[in-house]
Amino acid sequence: MAADPRIQAITARIVERSKPYREIYLERLRLQVSKGVHRSVLSCANLAHGFAVCSPADKAILAGDRVGNLGIITSYNDMLSAHQPFEVYPNMIRDAAKEAGGIAQVAGAVPAMCDGVTQGQPGMELSLFSRDAIAMAAGIGLSHNMFDAAVFLGVCDKIVPGLVIAALTFGHLPSIFIPAGPMTSGLPNDEKSRVRQLYAEGKVGRAELLEAESKSYHGPGTCTFYGTANSNQMLMEIMGFHMPGSSFINPNTPLRDALTREATKRALAITAQGNEFTPAGEMIDERSVVNGVVGLHATGGSTNHTLHLIAMARAAGIVLTWQDISDLSDVVPLLARVYPNGLADVNHFHAAGGMGFLIKQLLKQGLVHDDVRTVFGQGLEAYTIEPTLNDDGTVARRASPEVSHDPKVLASIETPFQPTGGLKMLTGNLGKAVIKISAVKPERHIIEAPAIIFHDQQSLQTAFKEGRLNRDFVAVVRFQGPKANGMPELHQLTPPLGVLQDRGFKVALVTDGRMSGASGKVPAAIHMTPEAVDCGPISRIRNGDMIRLDAITGTIEVLVSSAELSAREPATADLSDNEWGMGRELFAPFRRSVGAADHGASVFSN
Repeated sequence: MAADPRIQAITARIVERSKPYREIYLERLRLQVSKGVHRSVLSCANLAHGFAVCSPADKAILAGDRVGNLGIITSYNDMLSAHQPFEVYPNMIRDAAKEAGGIAQVAGAVPAMCDGVTQGQPGMELSLFSRDAIAMAAGIGLSHNMFDAAVFLGVCDKIVPGLVIAALTFGHLPSIFIPAGPMTSGLPNDEKSRVRQLYAEGKVGRAELLEAESKSYHGPGTCTFYGTANSNQMLMEIMGFHMPGSSFINPNTPLRDALTREATKRALAITAQGNEFTPAGEMIDERSVVNGVVGLHATGGSTNHTLHLIAMARAAGIVLTWQDISDLSDVVPLLARVYPNGLADVNHFHAAGGMGFLIKQLLKQGLVHDDVRTVFGQGLEAYTIEPTLNDDGTVARRASPEVSHDPKVLASIETPFQPTGGLKMLTGNLGKAVIKISAVKPERHIIEAPAIIFHDQQSLQTAFKEGRLNRDFVAVVRFQGPKANGMPELHQLTPPLGVLQDRGFKVALVTDGRMSGASGKVPAAIHMTPEAVDCGPISRIRNGDMIRLDAITGTIEVLVSSAELSAREPATADLSDNEWGMGRELFAPFRRSVGAADHGASVFSN
């Protein structure tokens, strides 16, 4: 089915806007491809270093250009649940590559930090910048020029976007992303959230909170709520970087391992040595990017991707904007209710029909482009499946269900949970911001209340504990942008603001920082740009100013005259404490060179 005319129109304008950049990108990619298999250009000394630890048989193979060599980029560490399963993947991939007549080598490792561990801590100020550091680290691994294709082992928040930037920078190589899957379901996410709010109110202690958190995050795999990590997995599948049906299979299961082996063999099948050459930079185009945004809206995905998708697209010469994302939200209905947008977790989403059912519903009304290339071949229709196992342990696929197994979790296109998507852009005299509305109740889509100013999140926490916030207000938490302190997530503000909202007060948040992909119940205008450190209008708000946040019309305004607002002196803040400790010194060059939030908050493009 052809794409809906509204989808086509938005895609066409992205194509037109991107032309100058995309043409240069593709020209360079094709020049790199024309040089052929790259080991042939290495000197004998280069090559000897590249295969020094290989077996004699593998050295003989790698000395020529007849056999594909697969580069593995891994985010493995054994502290973080999402990445621990990758410990066994390299050996599995090497064995599968040999079965397919190829070779696989670990080309390099990338850092993988966890926003859950660093939430509210100094290390969180490295989180967003870690995305670009990951892209650089992966680039270093692939720069050895030994490989015919790459597989990327990554799952969580900044890891996958960083790896995508690397894959598209090395777009002449075929690339497949291999996930680890979500942990099995533990303590329900709504119960965990309830205990957090009780702790914020002082009604339970640290021991009870830790017990609840430990029962929720209890084993290997990604956290089961639908935050950035699981939004990443959805994106990789709907954009065609995953094998069909592979996103939400639990770790350490026969099907998970079978999908990993299958992805390895497929990566070798799509190199330049075969008949299905699929360089990543040719495969991902404007249609793929639009499909990713549509999937994000249809599932109520993470606000972080209003930054990441822009940076990822730009790595392929594609210029995506917040306006594109917002306009697509007006077209795409919400089809999934997964915490924090519902009570279910991603395991329930998968059991209800998962990605195969979701993509089938979107294709029904032409809300995604079917005529795209993927690592599996041509067309998104091939992803409307459920993976299973054959008797011999290989992957089998059957058609996804025609009817959702749980309509409370995953809806049909005819009966969506809401007619529009989960994310929206806000504009007004404060600049531009993003809001996630899929988890905000309709009666809270418009908030008008006086501002209370904070220059760090701890000040708000203190004011809450001292009982100074029992009223209607808009919390303005500024000097949290990428140039100020790396744009940390402010997710720890959700429990106190949620408590105040539950007490009946009208509350909202306006910030140039980020919120977690797990946030949602409190209306929050985030990623405000220009940021306060750049003297953006947010720096001119004063305590008591009336602020109107309207998620229906898409506006964010401070209700003072333009003349008065522009005449005010911008506020300043002492940010020296944000410049040292926990590695923040190392990222001073990033803070100096980072671009604005609506450009992806990237050091690669301003």
